[in-house]
Amino acid sequence: MRANDIIIKKRDGDRLSEDEITFFIHGYSKDEIPDYQASALLMAVFLNGMDEEETFCLTKAMLTSGKVLDLGAVRRPKVDKHSTGGVGDKISLILAPAAAACGLAVPMTSGRGLGFTGGTLDKLESIPGFRVALSGDELISILGDVGFAMTGQTPQIAPADKKLYSLRDVTGTVESIPLITSSIMSKKLAEGVDGIVLDVKFGSGAFMKSRGDARALAESIVSVARRMGKQAAAILTSMDQPLGRAVGNSLEVIESIECLHGAGEPDLLELTAVLGSHMLLLGGIVQALPDGERLIRGKILNGEAFERFRASVKAQGGDVRAVDDPSRLPSASRKVDVAARGGGYISGIDTEAIGTAAVYLGAGRFTKEENVDPSCGMVIRRKYGEHVREGEPVATLHYNSSKNLDVAVDLVGGAFIFTDEEPPPFRLVHDVIK
Repeated sequence: MRANDIIIKKRDGDRLSEDEITFFIHGYSKDEIPDYQASALLMAVFLNGMDEEETFCLTKAMLTSGKVLDLGAVRRPKVDKHSTGGVGDKISLILAPAAAACGLAVPMTSGRGLGFTGGTLDKLESIPGFRVALSGDELISILGDVGFAMTGQTPQIAPADKKLYSLRDVTGTVESIPLITSSIMSKKLAEGVDGIVLDVKFGSGAFMKSRGDARALAESIVSVARRMGKQAAAILTSMDQPLGRAVGNSLEVIESIECLHGAGEPDLLELTAVLGSHMLLLGGIVQALPDGERLIRGKILNGEAFERFRASVKAQGGDVRAVDDPSRLPSASRKVDVAARGGGYISGIDTEAIGTAAVYLGAGRFTKEENVDPSCGMVIRRKYGEHVREGEPVATLHYNSSKNLDVAVDLVGGAFIFTDEEPPPFRLVHDVIK
């Protein structure tokens, strides 16, 4: 079997066998197949796609390129949540402790921000001392003590995915449903969980722009989970405006803490409750979704979710004083308001432009080599459906360097669309795929 023959076969639109996929993926993870051949196969998959069986085999090959965590010592039901990425998406910081307070174990392997979307690891690292690199033994220990842990991908978990992910980013092959499915599921299945809840986002601030593409991705992910013997639910949610009002790492941590104290934005609480209810249902904690939503909200309102978050910060080496007093978190030295370029009701927000502006301010990275300034970002002052007068502030930018400030101001100013008539209510949660 030769790598070149496999590339040609997929280039010509033919179906690859499980043996061919496994040979190529395992060979690449062991450095027996070079980047240029892997790039060629990625492009062939991107252009010609993969059917359900091929996608399953690709996921399986990436999973078996490394180890699967043995969480047998953790006696709670083990359910994780994954988001396909968005702007202001800080849900994991609120949901994981709330789900743990309800009785689940949540072993959350998270990622870093890339492009216009933020990353959970970058947000957590804005807490001084917080360690996101945990060994398998540390993860299991914290799961037992706290109920959840947030860590980065270790070299043992789906190493083929780690290599391919970097390659996809620089070869223009990110937006491929088989490649996204196998990347997400190989990591999540390697966690050794019983069930997975997926937040599949679509809209201007998501990688999947259309609801149809998001649904196809959700169905692909759930299909792979089912064939792997795992419970799964995928919830389609809108990313046509930022989640909450904070965009940027320490700003989002502050907003998450506010939410854990019961004072969060309605959309944050809504999505946390919806995703959490599905997690509790998969874990057998509740028998009906409304009961799960009430339980999640109750753990936030009574302070138990915050105490779990605080315990997690302490267990992972973070400065608990920064959680108790968020003014200790990194803060930018300068702020500037962005004025509305029109007046009326906000009927649309170019959320990708908002996320891109945050990166220009220093809150994210356009390449993996760039550093992130945890203090930078913005607070959205006006959102969809709100009435605004021309010249009124729609966002406040937080920055330390004015190098790209003009670009950021222009992006944010142009992101808001105004109409004279009040638009219909914003719909956050759309379909559920089980």
